[in-house]
Amino acid sequence: MSKKPSPRKKTTRGKSSRRETASAASRLTRGLLGAVATFVAVGVLALLAALWVYQGPGPAAPSGETTTVVLRKGSSLPEIASSLQKGGVIGSSSIFMTAAKLTGAARSLKAGEYEFKSRASMASILDAIRRGRIVRHWITVPEGLTSDMVMDILNKSDVLTGEAATPPEGAILPETYEVQRGEDRAAVLQRMMDDRDKVLNALWASRQPGLPFASKEEAVTLASIVEKETGLPEERPRVAAVFVNRLRTGMRLGSDPTIIYGISRGRPLGRGILLSELRRPTPYNTYLIAGLPPTPIANPGRAALAAVLNPAKTGDLYFVADGTGGHVFASTLEQHNANVAKWREIERQRAAKTGG
Repeated sequence: MSKKPSPRKKTTRGKSSRRETASAASRLTRGLLGAVATFVAVGVLALLAALWVYQGPGPAAPSGETTTVVLRKGSSLPEIASSLQKGGVIGSSSIFMTAAKLTGAARSLKAGEYEFKSRASMASILDAIRRGRIVRHWITVPEGLTSDMVMDILNKSDVLTGEAATPPEGAILPETYEVQRGEDRAAVLQRMMDDRDKVLNALWASRQPGLPFASKEEAVTLASIVEKETGLPEERPRVAAVFVNRLRTGMRLGSDPTIIYGISRGRPLGRGILLSELRRPTPYNTYLIAGLPPTPIANPGRAALAAVLNPAKTGDLYFVADGTGGHVFASTLEQHNANVAKWREIERQRAAKTGG
């Protein structure tokens, strides 16, 4: 009788191997997920920190309430970021550059002088530079200054740099000009001269016909005399008419400011004109010379130039102070003498009150 083969025992090695493999895979997955979670967490924290640096309060000003930083023309993004960090207005140049690139501001950052408040955010600083909110400086050239006096103003400015030669008398347009820190004096002066040419050319093109001078240069010379004779805008066309009428009739201009220019090149004398100075021959003494002096005696403004090229249509040949800051005009010597007598009386009354 044959024996039945005994049944084989079931082995557990395959199942155990599969369980170990699954367990190892599970541990690896958990490890990877943990690493990813850690990386994400670190990334989120880094992003939050960067956002805080970008949008939160920045460094305190090294001194005072503001910090000034000058970004030179042509600066690259790294140079701008470095200048801001060295100036103490941002804490991280790398975050600034990243923000500038991500926001698109890197393509439109503007050079110039900037003033930032203490603890200003990097976001506000980047926006200010993108919009070009630079510190604005102004230089004012009053009407009627000589070119030497204008150069005094330019040379005293601590905003400008470089040197510039004194321009010819009457070559500058008196105005208020915006300048930037570090701008060259010669460049600013050239702007003033170019503006004068533009204004003069436009006024000359629409000038009144029949004026008794043939060139723009002569017009500027007469305008400089008008400028020095009155500070009242409404009087300029009428004062211009007096001198135009005198030129037409061959009368001497008889202008006191021309005498002063011949003595001091237009610097104030600090006193009245002496009789000996009225009689002293100089190229500018219009009591003695006929016609216009050889050059302007100051830099006339836009209104004086316009007055000379379009003077009032009057028969006036004389004017004298009226005691109120203005002048009284006359077409005859008899009228003028009466007006002068009134002015002398005003002077005597004032002297009596002051004891002088």
